[in-house]
Amino acid sequence: MAIPERILMGPGPSTVPDRVRRAMAAPTIGHLDPRFIEILEETSGMLRELFGTENPLTFPVSATGMGGMECVVANLLEPGDQAIVCVNGLFGERMVDLMERYGVRVHRLDKEWGGVFSVEEIEAEVHRHPKAKALGIVHAETSTGAHQPLEGVARMLHEEGMLLIADVVTSLGGHEVKIDEWHVDAAYSATQKCLSCPPGLSPVTFSPAAVEVMERRKTRPVSWYFDVAMLREYYEGSSRRAYHHTPPVNLIYALREALAIILEEGLDARIARHAAAHRRLRAGLEEIGLDYLPEHSLHTLNCVRIPEGADDAGVRAAMLDSYGIEIGGGLGPLSGKVWRIGLMGHSATQANVDLVLAALVDCLE
Repeated sequence: MAIPERILMGPGPSTVPDRVRRAMAAPTIGHLDPRFIEILEETSGMLRELFGTENPLTFPVSATGMGGMECVVANLLEPGDQAIVCVNGLFGERMVDLMERYGVRVHRLDKEWGGVFSVEEIEAEVHRHPKAKALGIVHAETSTGAHQPLEGVARMLHEEGMLLIADVVTSLGGHEVKIDEWHVDAAYSATQKCLSCPPGLSPVTFSPAAVEVMERRKTRPVSWYFDVAMLREYYEGSSRRAYHHTPPVNLIYALREALAIILEEGLDARIARHAAAHRRLRAGLEEIGLDYLPEHSLHTLNCVRIPEGADDAGVRAAMLDSYGIEIGGGLGPLSGKVWRIGLMGHSATQANVDLVLAALVDCLE
């Protein structure tokens, strides 16, 4: 079966480097093999560097990013608990949906899609619902390209005894993520965005305070697969690893190599590269008359309004057929109204920016 080469400039996945693909093709060994345990420990250590944390409980969940979200929710919240969720796009909506499925009473703090929340707005909502156990917020809203600041959010939450849960799916490895400095209690990401690794793993991290909450649970998590009390016996460092499930061994090879590439480039340099690519793309898009949806835009995900009269699906199909370039369409209420152009990981280069601009001009004409 022939698979075409694509230039992946959509909301994910991003282009996977050859080094990562070669790593994934290494011989499969057992998940309890001492060599694989070494690889797993190296991978978790590098994830801590990216997350900006010393949290011992940091590991790749054997699932995509939505599995990471479910892992966090399933372990930190119990049926009957209350939680606040900041909703300014699709992935805030999904957090609400997931929590409600787990029997959590959710208090929504809504903002127009593309907006971001101020610390004062969050603080007021926290004071309205002091019995909430946690607040969930999306750092990088993939559906709108909104970049939500997290500095200062945890202070008032922790004063009320609440946990801070953050979705960093589209920011980890492309924007600053400082879990310890921002006092985030739990966060989840995904490998196919700024890490430029195939989809299938969700890096997660839990603070000591989050671990303490899990240990004080009155009920076992509804999900057996995502029960961290059981997963810890395999993922946390010890001389003996307890079997829970067979993790995707070759995907973890790939993740380890992707993280090595990031750290060789240097995290600060990588973040600066994403910022430079965003500035170049933004200048080019504004020059041809396209404006951004969010005021506070991610560097990694650029959400622009479709010009009047343009054929949304037709333009995207032409870019794919004529240039092999993938960009994304809008989701939910933004369907048919925006294009989402990703600049993530291996895809965030000057050459790709210039190519997507030239292709977009041609296909619009």
